[in-house]
Amino acid sequence: MSIVELCGAARASNRAIEAIGSDIQWQHSYVAADRTFCIYLAASEETIRRHAELSGIPITRIAEIPQIIDPLTANN
Repeated sequence: MSIVELCGAARASNRAIEAIGSDIQWQHSYVAADRTFCIYLAASEETIRRHAELSGIPITRIAEIPQIIDPLTANN
């Protein structure tokens, strides 16, 4: 995607989040080749699906992330 397309997608996402309210928060997205991985804090899977519907951004899969590790995890 071009920078113009990415900016448009970000604007569409922000508008959808404003419409939904506090049940969803966009953390960030990873853009890799032909895929984009979006990270959200959301009240439910349905909230994420509603966001996709309102923003026009398609979803192919939703995965719940129950734990996060990072380099500091090794110090525990």
